[in-house]
Amino acid sequence: MSEVELYPGRVSPLGLGTIPHGDIIEYTGLELLQRIIDNKYPAPPISFQLSFDLTEVSEGRAVFRGLPNERYLNPLGGVHGGWAATLLDSALACAVQTLLEKGEAYTTAEFKVNLTRPITPKTGEVVCEGRVVHKGRTLAVSEATLKDANGKLLAFGTETCSIFPAANLAAR
Repeated sequence: MSEVELYPGRVSPLGLGTIPHGDIIEYTGLELLQRIIDNKYPAPPISFQLSFDLTEVSEGRAVFRGLPNERYLNPLGGVHGGWAATLLDSALACAVQTLLEKGEAYTTAEFKVNLTRPITPKTGEVVCEGRVVHKGRTLAVSEATLKDANGKLLAFGTETCSIFPAANLAAR
């Protein structure tokens, strides 16, 4: 595995990859995400493709930072809303993951995004913070904000995740 620059100032020393499924029964969701931050796992490939990175986790909370750039422009020259939506989905879902026990997995069931300001390559680094609103046995609901460096709201969203035994994950 070789070092990969996710975006200027953010590097994944172990390159790109995913969490080994066997580790899901060994660690809680929070521990797995902290291991990504601590560079014990490689960064997820989407982090490289879309220039964002998981930077903080705690119980019921996940924070990502990202850098919009010219690769994500729509035909009119703004950063495509899908970039913001993917960043929000990551923070929303990972906030839920922080509350999972060993052997639990999740998937996004639905999410909604509201884009409140244009995002351009000149926006600079953004911060996306997700928080769990409710976690039950099989469903969890989270909310997230996406802000610029000055704290201006660029987008926000909500998400519902299904929670299930990790044994139900599709084999790779």
